[in-house]
Amino acid sequence: MGDRWAWVQQFKIQPSRRPTAATVLHCSGVTLYNHVFLVLPASVAQWAWRPPVDLPVQAPLLMELIAGVIGNLLLFDFQYFIWHLLHHRIRWLYVTFHAIHHNYSAPFALATQCLSGWELVTVGFWTTLNPVMLQSHFLTTWAFMVLHVYVSIEDHCGYDFPWSTNRLVPFGIYGGSSGHDMHHQKPNTNFAPHFSHWDKIFGTHADVSASSNRK
Repeated sequence: MGDRWAWVQQFKIQPSRRPTAATVLHCSGVTLYNHVFLVLPASVAQWAWRPPVDLPVQAPLLMELIAGVIGNLLLFDFQYFIWHLLHHRIRWLYVTFHAIHHNYSAPFALATQCLSGWELVTVGFWTTLNPVMLQSHFLTTWAFMVLHVYVSIEDHCGYDFPWSTNRLVPFGIYGGSSGHDMHHQKPNTNFAPHFSHWDKIFGTHADVSASSNRK
């Protein structure tokens, strides 16, 4: 759409870079393989082995739901920051597991799931375990997972729209698409998947704007 619609193209972070048919096919193949041989068996196993749980009668209060979703995002952000930093600092981990995700210096939505099996399993493990550790209500858990998928795709979409999460969250505390796009351009920066505080604390934050990223 960006090539056909000038209004959309103006928000492209790297307008001169676009995914080719080969890269789209590669990402689609990796994603399909991972979901058939990893995600589907794990989902079936979880459904088969997990004891039956009755849904709570009462839904959480709105503020409880919001706090629970934010808490899960913050916990995952901390876990993945450490995981991500180690996989860039230790060459064996990078080459063996993480390099496939950096085949693209200009990410696009399908690249979100272009991961090694190890990365997909660890990310899925935290995403599943964190609501349990935080004792989240089922509705809070589902809301977190839906939002987590959305912002993960948004981080990789390659566009910085006026409604992008990093523009809606004030004070630059959320990296969003422009922040993660910079990580794919400069892989030693912006390791946290969503928020910016861990990168600022450890000196790996690249303070960028959409306008400065566009080429």
